[in-house]
Amino acid sequence: MYPFEAGALKTGTSIPAAGRKKVWIDLDNSPHVPFFRPIIAELEGRGHELLVTARDAYQVRELVRFYGLSCKIVGKHHGKHKVMKALGTFGRAVALARIVRKERPALSVCHGSRGCLLASRLLGIPNLTLTDYEHAARIPSIRPNWLMVPSVIPAASFKFDSSRLMTYPGIKEDVYLPQFRPDPELRRRLGISSESLMILVRPPASEAHYHNPESESLLAAVLDLLTRRPAINVVLLPRNKRQETDLRSAHKENISAGRIAIPSQVEDGLNLIWNSDLVISGGGTMNREAAAMGVPVYSIFRGTIGAVDRYLAEKDRLVLIQTIEDVRTRIRIEPRQRELVSSRALPAALETIVQSIISLADGDKSSVSYAA
Repeated sequence: MYPFEAGALKTGTSIPAAGRKKVWIDLDNSPHVPFFRPIIAELEGRGHELLVTARDAYQVRELVRFYGLSCKIVGKHHGKHKVMKALGTFGRAVALARIVRKERPALSVCHGSRGCLLASRLLGIPNLTLTDYEHAARIPSIRPNWLMVPSVIPAASFKFDSSRLMTYPGIKEDVYLPQFRPDPELRRRLGISSESLMILVRPPASEAHYHNPESESLLAAVLDLLTRRPAINVVLLPRNKRQETDLRSAHKENISAGRIAIPSQVEDGLNLIWNSDLVISGGGTMNREAAAMGVPVYSIFRGTIGAVDRYLAEKDRLVLIQTIEDVRTRIRIEPRQRELVSSRALPAALETIVQSIISLADGDKSSVSYAA
């Protein structure tokens, strides 16, 4: 355990309002950082005192620092071995409990963090868990007090008490995409000209419980296809240092030749997507971010497909790549026109989540909207 302060997020007013209860938010994986960032800002701006913790895994520490969030780093990733994962989860839960006990939050909030859920149970803190993947692994016999999911996922997909199941409109990425602003300098930093095709590739989460080795074969076929084409710059975005080391070793010739680039510093994932002509990813969040931004995106995820991805595929906003033949025949490599439709209005998804957190923390459960 090694807490550090990364500097307060610039959100304006953060003076606790009279009667407002403290909220604990845990960031367990890299997608949680941009997702919770506007939620944290809104809660602070409305007078709530926050405790934010984070796990040192999947570049969470780097992203927390990149976005300027103030938090305590607690625990790390323990690899893909099931026994070590279970021991690591329990150890992190105990470490979290030691810190959180002194803070006395009225509510804990996470996006599927098992350490947070277990620590909340140990301390008797009510928990709100958000999730957008109905097939995620759960801790046996331990459930959150409330579950909140995107409205595009049927409520029947979750074996959960309907009186404690809430929804928010749209998909998870709708919460934070309205705050996105393009970075015109990103390509220059990566050494990619504006005339070149830039293709963003995210490897599968090889240490996740839902990982299917077929994704590795699809990734190899994708990189082989792309590096054989002229005038293509592949930006490869590893999930952690171990994966980066393996990829650099396996593709050092193409990296040396400039056909593949691995960013040397943390970059905003949304800007990497926006500056790309297409995205190919073995994981959910980056696929959905690209789909939400209107960037052509291909999924090489071979685990159980969730309702959100099926919804996007049905709307032709996401292409599911299932075989090596699909890699050769379904991926369209061509430049795209970039059009950004931005809005500074508070999105409905963000407002719904923030209001639900405030209501649950303040004990006003009558104003919470539950799933039909």
